[in-house]
Amino acid sequence: MDPHVPPLDRLLRIMARLRDPQGGCPWDLEQDFSTIAPYTIEEAYEVADAIDRNDLGALKDELGDLLLQVVFHAQMASEQGAFGFDDVAGAIGDKMVRRHPHVFGDASFADAEEQTRNWEAIKRAEREAAGEADRSALAGISRGLPEWQRAVKAAIARGPHRFRLARAGAGDRQAARGNRGSPRRVRPWRRGINRARLEDEIGDLLFVAANLARHAKVDVGAALRHANHKFERRFRAMEQLAEADGTPLPTLALDQQDAYWNRAKRIERGQAD
Repeated sequence: MDPHVPPLDRLLRIMARLRDPQGGCPWDLEQDFSTIAPYTIEEAYEVADAIDRNDLGALKDELGDLLLQVVFHAQMASEQGAFGFDDVAGAIGDKMVRRHPHVFGDASFADAEEQTRNWEAIKRAEREAAGEADRSALAGISRGLPEWQRAVKAAIARGPHRFRLARAGAGDRQAARGNRGSPRRVRPWRRGINRARLEDEIGDLLFVAANLARHAKVDVGAALRHANHKFERRFRAMEQLAEADGTPLPTLALDQQDAYWNRAKRIERGQAD
């Protein structure tokens, strides 16, 4: 293959050759989106690992491996007449321009917080334009994420008025409540504890929880998935209750949000509201 071809074009040609029914690689030809997806996830973790180790040489290689995953998926989609690599690159380019009107347009924001609110508003508009009817603040959290990432996304994702999802503003409070049973050294997490120490201690706490689940023969992923589903179910009920009362959830004070959360729990448990 001509070494003078631009590197990206060369990579695209290599992948097309690997997938060529006539003389391609048997393994590559057997793959489909579902069989390649686990490798895509694995390569993303390899990138994160190289960054954690501050190994730029490894990072270059791992980014190449991750790029190969994108090229692989795009090649398979192209074979089906769905889209190609140029479509993928064009779509993300358009999205970045659309979501940065302060850079590529005339918009201006007072600070990063205002920019983040605008970012979320643009994403909501994109989902609505795509015909997505889900208007919950939980909309847009991918179900393909590992459960621990879904839990974090649910706790920090921002709604129209930049409210935190865990009780739409009381996420930190909920975390503090849950922390009552944690080791004392983790409790001062809101008082400026050293970040490295905090990460270490919370890591220990998670390790203990994972091993507690193992001894109890409870699947950690299943347990967290159940917790995520329960939170989402109650949060959506909470949103619906507030909407029925004509009081948009993001505009309410935390104690009012808590009241709706408790109503949602009572209704779920079959208790009189």
